Amino acid sequence: MTDTQPQKNSAQSSHLTATAHQARSVSDVAPDQAARKARAQRCLPLLAQWWDANARPFPWRFGRTTPWGVLVSEIMSQQTPMQRVLPYWTAWMRAWPTPEALAEATAAEVIAAWGRLGYPRRSLRLRECAQSVCKDWGGEVPHDYDDLLALPGVGDYTASAVMSFAFGERAAVVDTNVRRVLARAIEGRESVGGAARVSERRRIDEYLPADKQQSVVWNQSVMELGAVVCTAVHPACDTCPIASECAFLAAGRPGLGERRTRPRQRFVGTDRQVRGIVLKALREAGPGARLDYRQVSALWPDAVQLDACLASLDEDGLIVLGPGKSVSLPV
Repeated sequence: MTDTQPQKNSAQSSHLTATAHQARSVSDVAPDQAARKARAQRCLPLLAQWWDANARPFPWRFGRTTPWGVLVSEIMSQQTPMQRVLPYWTAWMRAWPTPEALAEATAAEVIAAWGRLGYPRRSLRLRECAQSVCKDWGGEVPHDYDDLLALPGVGDYTASAVMSFAFGERAAVVDTNVRRVLARAIEGRESVGGAARVSERRRIDEYLPADKQQSVVWNQSVMELGAVVCTAVHPACDTCPIASECAFLAAGRPGLGERRTRPRQRFVGTDRQVRGIVLKALREAGPGARLDYRQVSALWPDAVQLDACLASLDEDGLIVLGPGKSVSLPV
């Protein structure tokens, strides 16, 4: 299957600049909505030029990987910075460059390869996704939103991202960074996080350019801007390419930092930490290793919490509890 993601080049920016003001009719919408859409249209060429010069050259961008590679990158980057994802994605794609390759891997292999990427259940879901792609789609990632959504581990964000970044289709990609940038720049308010409402998703789709190629660059550049410039607490407004159009900056940045777009989560002492420690010990013990309970109990002082975490890991399919509460990775 051909990866149709548009390439990063100056011709693309010229095309976007020349057509950015070809707006759909707004005569039948409210004045404030029309003004927001017009502001988004003015931001497009500025974002396109910035993206062309500043986009981080990750190997899953600019048509340099397959739709499968894009899907893997999007699942790995859920709640995880892309820079942290990079070495894991590179090693993963070297080991399993196709859905067929991953479908044949063992659970233990994929859990070990996931390493400290976080939320390790995603590794098993990605393997299930590969198996589904092989079984139902002949090893080719489906080129349809609803079909993508039906794959294990794929939600609205991932399905939309694959449609946009892998297949070059018009699809609104809604994540924390996109919501923050558009709430600030286009609507002049701070993003307060939480689940995106239907009305917010509808507005984000309205800001998305009608042209497919423009929509892909819009998604990529807005997301990138939120990751590296328009950050949650300390946005770099002095270097922002759309500062001249930003309604939030013009209003004096009201409410900046009062509520984080993504609240910082406590980690030390949590079940997440304990589960990670157990999995790390099993990875380091090597393939086929089994740790007895004496070894496991030395990993964490709170026996009650440790036992609860072992039970949850077993329930999630990430470990196998054996006799005497010994543990191993699944086969």
